[in-house]
Amino acid sequence: MLLRRLFWFVMGVGVVLLAALAGLLVWEATTFTLEAKYLTRYAEKMQFYPAAGISHHIVFPHQGPADVRMGYVALPDYVKRLTGENFVVTQQARISPAMQQMAAYGLNLPYYEKDQAGLVLQDDTGAVFYRNLVPQRAIADYAAIPPILRDSLLFIENRRLFSPPADRNPAIEWRRLAQAIMDKLIKLIDPTHDVPGGSTLATQIEKFRHSRDGLTLSMRDKWQQMASASVRAYLGGENTLPARRALVLAYLNGVPLSAAPGAGEVIGLPDALMAWYGLDWREVSALLMRNQPDARTAYAYKHALSLLISQRKPYYFLNARPDALEALTNTYLRLLAANGVISPALCDLALATPLRIHPSPLIPTENFVNHKAANATRNHLAGILGLSKLYVLDRLDLSVQTTLNAKAQQKVSRFLTDIGNPALARANGLYGFRLLGEHDDLHHIIYSFTLYERTPQGAALRIQADNLNQPFDINRGAKLDMGSTAKLRTLITYLQIVSDLHHQYSQMDTAQLAAMDKVMSDPISNWAQAWYASSTDKSLTAMLRAAMARQYSANPQKVFFTAGGLHHFVNFDKKEDAETMDLWQATRNSVNLVYIRLMRDVERYYIAHTPGIAGHVLEDARDPARHTYLERFADREGQDFMLRFYKKYRGKSSDEMAEIFLDEVHPSARRLAAAFRYLAPKEDFSRFSLFLRARAENPVDDRQMASLYREFAPGAWSLADLGYIIQVHPLELWLVAYLRDHPGATFAQAVATSRPQRIEVYNWLFHTGRKNAQDIRIRSLLEVEAFAQIYQQWKQMGYPFDNLVPSYATALGVSADRPAALAQLMGIILNNGVSMPNLFLTRMNFGDGTPYATDLRYQPPAEKRLLPAELTAVVREALASVVQSGTAAKMANAYHDANGVVLPAGGKTGTGDHHFDTFDTQGNVITSRPVSRTGTLVFYIGDKYFGTMTAMVRGEVAGNYHFTSALAAQIMKAMSPWLLTSLTAPDIGHKFPSSCIKCNY
Repeated sequence: MLLRRLFWFVMGVGVVLLAALAGLLVWEATTFTLEAKYLTRYAEKMQFYPAAGISHHIVFPHQGPADVRMGYVALPDYVKRLTGENFVVTQQARISPAMQQMAAYGLNLPYYEKDQAGLVLQDDTGAVFYRNLVPQRAIADYAAIPPILRDSLLFIENRRLFSPPADRNPAIEWRRLAQAIMDKLIKLIDPTHDVPGGSTLATQIEKFRHSRDGLTLSMRDKWQQMASASVRAYLGGENTLPARRALVLAYLNGVPLSAAPGAGEVIGLPDALMAWYGLDWREVSALLMRNQPDARTAYAYKHALSLLISQRKPYYFLNARPDALEALTNTYLRLLAANGVISPALCDLALATPLRIHPSPLIPTENFVNHKAANATRNHLAGILGLSKLYVLDRLDLSVQTTLNAKAQQKVSRFLTDIGNPALARANGLYGFRLLGEHDDLHHIIYSFTLYERTPQGAALRIQADNLNQPFDINRGAKLDMGSTAKLRTLITYLQIVSDLHHQYSQMDTAQLAAMDKVMSDPISNWAQAWYASSTDKSLTAMLRAAMARQYSANPQKVFFTAGGLHHFVNFDKKEDAETMDLWQATRNSVNLVYIRLMRDVERYYIAHTPGIAGHVLEDARDPARHTYLERFADREGQDFMLRFYKKYRGKSSDEMAEIFLDEVHPSARRLAAAFRYLAPKEDFSRFSLFLRARAENPVDDRQMASLYREFAPGAWSLADLGYIIQVHPLELWLVAYLRDHPGATFAQAVATSRPQRIEVYNWLFHTGRKNAQDIRIRSLLEVEAFAQIYQQWKQMGYPFDNLVPSYATALGVSADRPAALAQLMGIILNNGVSMPNLFLTRMNFGDGTPYATDLRYQPPAEKRLLPAELTAVVREALASVVQSGTAAKMANAYHDANGVVLPAGGKTGTGDHHFDTFDTQGNVITSRPVSRTGTLVFYIGDKYFGTMTAMVRGEVAGNYHFTSALAAQIMKAMSPWLLTSLTAPDIGHKFPSSCIKCNY
């Protein structure tokens, strides 16, 4: 009896407790009192703030579409890359211990997230010159949401969101969640049972922003979404009504709606209306605000409603089955009307309105001229962040400050575009001798301009503009024949040699200096030793000025051996042909033949100063070093041919290669037999007979067939002999055989394998009886080595390419250049020979107003002396004469300071007339096709500004133009009244704009 009473007592207590617990749960599910108090106190601990230096407790997300899109996931990698580019982290977010704890639980960090974010570019004054927000269009605030759209969304997704009480947790609807769990259990028994979603707007936002791929893949994912959304809802306190309103706004602005043609990933309802239906949100919202039962309102409402419905399967509905989307939209129209959300009249009109998918680009067609600086900045930024697509860069939550001046940039861009109008070109003095011709089509002329300012921090890029309406960056990306601007690099190389010799001689005593006379073998060294020994003023400046006074002939009659052959050069002005002049005059008037001879002297200097054998190898036919040079020549020459043949046969099958090769062999039996036995050494006599009978031009009897088969047995002839017999290059024969045996072999593998064959093919060179032929090959190789040393000097001065053409014509621009690289060289000259860091991107701010906020600033590398200050002073003097009375005289006295005083200016001009020529065996030109024409001026103005101005025509139409670099000088003169003054702008404190809407600090 006692046990029975005890049992019923325990059962009664249990029932009471269960009833109390059930009542508590019902009470809590109705009032949200306990969770509101607990979560509010917990949310108060979710703090973050910016602080100087790197944060060691910052936690970055690892997944989530929004976190990936805005760059938060990849931010550690970006910081690492930027650190390698001389950026330092100056400020980074610190998060509270409670936030660290949430991250440890695998939850999303709670903060007021941005509905819009994207790349923002600022100029040096803080003015924004490029902004790309994602989404492009957004609803400004909750009040701007049309009630009919809000109510429709809540009916579809979250009907009880605005139900009381005020402290409701919007992340959880207990009844809806319980029903979803029950439906899941039923589905385990009945797989056909439909399971409606249990997600609220709050958890859906967590899902499409922060869950992997925007999906709920497990119960853990669901728990993460609910818990994260619950804490986020109470950031503002127990009253969650403002948070619930913010959820509706965030959902409409951030719901992902597939990817539309020409628009990419579509985020948010306003962008989706444009991307999928070509509808403007402002017009749609105005119609829905009025909510009149008319055709326009019905059309706008149905299309907006369809997008709200499509979010469950956006690709399926919007890309694959728009008919299914229309049917489902019509079903919802009837439900919405039946439940009083919309009027019956509007419902009927909307049912009669078909959905019309009409994809439209989200961003208007870009004018590349107006965005040239922005595009250059974006390309540079993408490169250092390791991004292959600007599309990805534009969606990062990133603000960047540059050194550009947007006001001046726009003015120059507009000017370069305007002078494409003949009337404006004439007004700016661009027609005349060596300028534009009366019948020139100005639409083909591309103008490009860069301007740098010398600052204590480095060379700040202020303007980078051109009139090319394409994304291509001419200043940094083009490889241009810029003509005589290469004379500036040549002059500096020459003067640097003189400076090195001065340093060397200054360390010697009289006896050592006298002994140098016996070992000098090149013109520059011979002159330098004689001058230094006899001069009373042995200063570097005096020696450099004397080096500039050396006399050279401008006679074009001499033929020069360079680049492996004989070449003839001409002067631009025939009046100078009979003159002998110093380098001051030759630089001022840009005389070609003087600089050809100067480059020859520079080459001879480097040949003579090659350690060891180079100075004597041409003199003694028995010198063992000749064999080394000949081997190297054979190796290099053979690689050139190998590359040509590899391109010919690359990607072809074994049979295709054989057909291509044999089609070019004369079909005599002897040649075909030699080719077949080399290419197919394992084939038997019967296959050989079939081949020869099918291809030989004349019948071959059995006896001849057998004789040829034996004669060309594998190994019977050298590769060189077989090439001679077949009348093909021996290396082509070898390569075809190699590629047939090694399908898919790379060029590097072919080169590595073929070295013995390359040496064998040129074996005839190694006989001393052919000394003249040897000397030609050795001289060519010595020239290559000399230009390799010249290249190292040019590279140190910013030359942008990986090699120089080993030819005296490199002094005239045959090796090409880039405007930006020439400007860098001018900056070194203006800065007295000390390198200046190129300043372009100065500050980057990722994730401003988020727990991931990271601010980086550019830390210029230490300056390095590249040239003696005395050398640059002499070069500036020479360049000043080019502007005052030389080829850039149109720019003389054009620029003034604020007080009207003329600013000293200097520059170097260059005219490139690039043709593609073909020659006969005697070296005569057969055809000449114009490729491009350029006129360039690289300049400095005063002691602060320097840059380049280029006019260019591309393609065969270039042959119709006759302008020279004088055109670039005239454009500089035309810009002089306003160019420098447009750079002055009011200082607004370099304020870095915050994109934060609401921050936790």
